[in-house]
Amino acid sequence: MSLRQLMAQRRAKIEDWRALGCEPYAYRYDVTHHATELLAKGDAVTEEPGEHVRVAGRLMARRGHGKAGFGHVLDGSGRIQVYFRSDVMGEAFARYELLEIGDWVGVSGALFRTRTGEITIRAEQVELLSKSIRPLPEKWHGLTDPETRFRQRYADLFVNLGVRDVFRRRAAVISCIRRFLDDRRYLEVETPVLQPMYGGAFARPFVTKHNALDIDLYLRVSNELYLKRLIVGGLERVYEFSRDFRNEGMDRSHNPEFTLLEYYQAFADVHDMMTLTEQLVCDALQHACGTLKIPFGDRVLDFTPPWPRVSMLDAVSDKVGESIHALDEAVLGKHISRLNLHPRQGTGAGGMLDELFSELVQPDLQNPAFVIDYPVAVSPLARVSRTNPKVVERFELFAAGMELANSFSEQCDADAQRAAFEAQGSARDRGDDEAQQLDEDYLRALEYGMPPTGGVGIGIDRLVMLATDSRSIRDVLLFPQLRPEEGRPVEDDKPEDVAVSPEGAGPK
Repeated sequence: MSLRQLMAQRRAKIEDWRALGCEPYAYRYDVTHHATELLAKGDAVTEEPGEHVRVAGRLMARRGHGKAGFGHVLDGSGRIQVYFRSDVMGEAFARYELLEIGDWVGVSGALFRTRTGEITIRAEQVELLSKSIRPLPEKWHGLTDPETRFRQRYADLFVNLGVRDVFRRRAAVISCIRRFLDDRRYLEVETPVLQPMYGGAFARPFVTKHNALDIDLYLRVSNELYLKRLIVGGLERVYEFSRDFRNEGMDRSHNPEFTLLEYYQAFADVHDMMTLTEQLVCDALQHACGTLKIPFGDRVLDFTPPWPRVSMLDAVSDKVGESIHALDEAVLGKHISRLNLHPRQGTGAGGMLDELFSELVQPDLQNPAFVIDYPVAVSPLARVSRTNPKVVERFELFAAGMELANSFSEQCDADAQRAAFEAQGSARDRGDDEAQQLDEDYLRALEYGMPPTGGVGIGIDRLVMLATDSRSIRDVLLFPQLRPEEGRPVEDDKPEDVAVSPEGAGPK
């Protein structure tokens, strides 16, 4: 039987419900308990019917024939068994006989323990809260194809219950970070998503049209320049969880829409932010995971501080077998050619070094490490190092071979910032289509004077990947970007792909 036919059968049941005087799409239901709190009662529940409860959820299994049957109801907390008997339910038993797997139901009755020891609700009344027209995937087949899971996240969440835990842990990470920063007198703020000029990161933007103003606007690639405007205004500690958008490639650690945390502190430098970031990440992981030894794939990542500081110049020199500290384009170009690498056009020696680092060093950075000594050319918003004029005061935090955070001693000299923006313009002329734009309004803000400032950006999605042992960034996004489905969703799936029989769909 095709999926189209199965759905037609289910639609026909709607009139059967109405014939019983039941509207199959309820307006509300009074819930007194959730599954996990009932199961937590443990030995207090006996074989004798006890406390009267009301639960609501999706019917995920049904088995039994004749005058009695069992089912499992899944609510937001978990699953609980329900026992339906005609001599207990009376006329309401006719409603049970119409139920199908996937229906949203409200059940009221007494809590008891079966002879096999399972805490169960003995149903006295059952109400249909919402009729499921589309049969659910069989639990033992599951919803396993990643593309289907991401596209139908609504089904993924009730078929693969571990997915719920991923997003609960994500919420715990964000909640902990927010509390951490609030406790340190940071002010949470909001800055524009639609911007007349994009900046703060090397990226290609998404462009949209503002009809009322008749102008093009950009979806932000970063909120950095707006947050630093607030530092100029005297808000000494600010942070924002922002949805940012970069019109670039997609892979296991990149999605065009992602969540970025940025925080800025007046009178601080990159060294202060390094200490703060180490504390913040450790606090979030400890809170969400209960440990700083984080399982990830086939290894355990140890986030116990202090984390090592790794010089990009030293690390790449070790890998290529000669010193590259002079940032000589000929020397760097030799190794780029040998390894058949392709830096972004127009980025010069800085881009070559960054490409060599990404290829030779980054994959080995599994335990957390701060990478320092970034070239001036690839860090236009950072201040030059106090000890080496070829590099800037910057770190990036890496773990599991991924960049997790980026930080600067922020450039507060308006003239130096203008020169850096102009150098980016030259790089754009040489072919770097991700070079940053010259932002006159931001320069005007700096001309009013910005105090010494340290800033950090953390990729929240990647941090959650670590906290949840997730291989792909799409696993930690509720609705990741996907290619559009071609045509309408298929309505003729094989019958084994869906739950066909209410009686036969119980757990194995």
